[in-house]
Amino acid sequence: MKNIAVLLMGCGGVGRQLLQHIVSCRSLHSKHGIRLRVVGVCDSKYLVVAPDVFSMELSDKLLLEVCRVKSDSSSLLTLSSSGECQVFTDSELTKKIVDATALLGTGLALVDCSASSETIGVLNRAVDLGCCAVLANKKPVTSKMEDYDKLVSHPRRIRYESTVGAGLPVIASLNRILSSGDPVYRIIGSLSGTLGYVMTEVEDGKPFSQVVKSAKSMGYTEPDPRDDLSGMDVARKALILARLLGSRANMDSIKIESLYPEEMGPDVMSVEEFLDKGVLLLDKDIQERVHKASLNGNVLRYVCVIEGSRCEVGIQELPKNSPLGRLKGSDNVLEIYSRCYKEKPLVIQGAGAGSDTTAAGVLADILDLQDLFP
Repeated sequence: MKNIAVLLMGCGGVGRQLLQHIVSCRSLHSKHGIRLRVVGVCDSKYLVVAPDVFSMELSDKLLLEVCRVKSDSSSLLTLSSSGECQVFTDSELTKKIVDATALLGTGLALVDCSASSETIGVLNRAVDLGCCAVLANKKPVTSKMEDYDKLVSHPRRIRYESTVGAGLPVIASLNRILSSGDPVYRIIGSLSGTLGYVMTEVEDGKPFSQVVKSAKSMGYTEPDPRDDLSGMDVARKALILARLLGSRANMDSIKIESLYPEEMGPDVMSVEEFLDKGVLLLDKDIQERVHKASLNGNVLRYVCVIEGSRCEVGIQELPKNSPLGRLKGSDNVLEIYSRCYKEKPLVIQGAGAGSDTTAAGVLADILDLQDLFP
């Protein structure tokens, strides 16, 4: 049996789903001769860790209890009474994680399902120690080039498929194309389920404000929809893809079109005021753009475009019969153009968001590293 020690950073929706997947897939993994040994789990405040990470692990019962506690918005500190683990507070948290990485070295997969930029230091240290790293968190791979170069310096030991397109094989497909010597010269894609839904709904004649409110009520958006409407999430994904193609770009070199003006930003308007009044003022402009596109036989999509040194995100007019033009709902769609895919692009489409799908992608990434473990 091949044992892979796993230390998870981040117990939000994706982290909890990952733990549940690990527990539910025990028999499947066993058939393939693999055991995922979860030795620690942390959020931003507490680290729950096995008493001896080298020889022990957190039981499945305890992992499911972690999920329950976090789902109830309770503290991981409550698990200290179980007697099965040690719980360390935020002041000791980073040191204890580094200690575990130093002890386990090449036998550890450090998994980042947080949404924090504070994990970058720990990840860099883990890479130095020969650990594997698996990321759903986009911030480490969209940080400054120095950090990015460090993380990808041992490409076989890092996986970050779930940073773009959740469980879709976007990065794996690009790596296969590039490693075959087929140069990718253009990528265009709808990489936000929220904005994909919004743009296809306004295409049907619904007011932008109504669609944004509906998306929020259905849980498609962040608590503040402007987090989606700003385009920053798409920009991060675009930067990850651009860097994969060899660009040395940073976030400030990406042209980003926000779907609301600065005077409606979070520093100026509350969420309630934006939804009650602000978003209504955006209806006319969006409606006019939709109408103009339809006169040209096109539709509007919020996309990322990567071509040469160009990397931008925003609304574009696209042919109705193109893969992106046919997009409906919250799917992600990516068109990849290369020498081999010049006339007809490689198209990747499917659910590109959701904790369950993203966690499944993270789990697949962990298992993809199995050949590196003794």
